[in-house]
Amino acid sequence: MSRAFVLLHGWQNRREPEHWHHWLHDQLVARGFVVRYPQLPDPDAPSLDAWIDAHRAQLDACGTADVTVVCHSLSVPTWLHAFARGDVGEVENVILVAPPSASVLAQLELAEFIWRPTGDDTVGARGAAVMIVGPDDPYCPEGPDDEYVQPLGLPKIVIPGGGHLSTNDGYGPWPQLLDWCLDPSTLPSAGTDQ
Repeated sequence: MSRAFVLLHGWQNRREPEHWHHWLHDQLVARGFVVRYPQLPDPDAPSLDAWIDAHRAQLDACGTADVTVVCHSLSVPTWLHAFARGDVGEVENVILVAPPSASVLAQLELAEFIWRPTGDDTVGARGAAVMIVGPDDPYCPEGPDDEYVQPLGLPKIVIPGGGHLSTNDGYGPWPQLLDWCLDPSTLPSAGTDQ
């Protein structure tokens, strides 16, 4: 089975060349993979429904490939909404990076993106699923554990000094993330933190 990658950016992101998503795209394409890295609609004033539609379109474009989804920031709760609604189906692997907290989304007038766990939640991965965070993320000052990690039963990787894991935090090239994408068996398993 062929492999494909869908890279989904966050709020106000315009796929700047210095961002790790852009770098990851280029690295995966150079290795011969199908990689979908769309500009999501209206990144400054996004609509949840429009972003979910875009997520679904990117997955559909991958056909029957084994897909790894890599979400950053606002695309994390978008992905969770999309899967919970049944708008996207299960994929092979899901890597969720630096999700925003409900309090921050409310302050930014992005409340429709707030994801509230129901108790039966999953990220829609047949294989590996992980949350990667910085301990000092201004977009998630409460930390991701109560809102995301524990309800989803996810392993968590903490990147010391990572902040929001964005270009401003020094995350352009990110070789470790590339390694995790290429070999998801190296990701931690549920119930563990790194």
